[in-house]
Amino acid sequence: QVQLVESGGGLVQAGGSLRVSCAASGGIFSIMAMGWYRQAPGKQRELVARITGGGSTNYADSVKGRFTISRDNAKKMVYLQMNSLKPEDTAVYYCNRNPPYASWGQGTQVTVSS
Repeated sequence: QVQLVESGGGLVQAGGSLRVSCAASGGIFSIMAMGWYRQAPGKQRELVARITGGGSTNYADSVKGRFTISRDNAKKMVYLQMNSLKPEDTAVYYCNRNPPYASWGQGTQVTVSS
């Protein structure tokens, strides 16, 4: 199983940008589809972006055109560039395989102020 550590969250004003990162260790990272998920207070965790080992991407409708997922297989890193952030993007952001492992990292908090 791959171990995952998220970083890069913070507080940003609406309309701003932020990039979160995920460092992976263990496993055969390059062939795994990876996803960025988020969980807002009182809501279920949701998948916001997905990237295959070959680099094909998919996005939730709520973030399409604003978020970009990418990966560096050599460094075992996954990134989520978030632009035009909205207060409703406030959540804890997690990376995980897609479909996800049962175990999750600690996530990174993203807070967007209005």
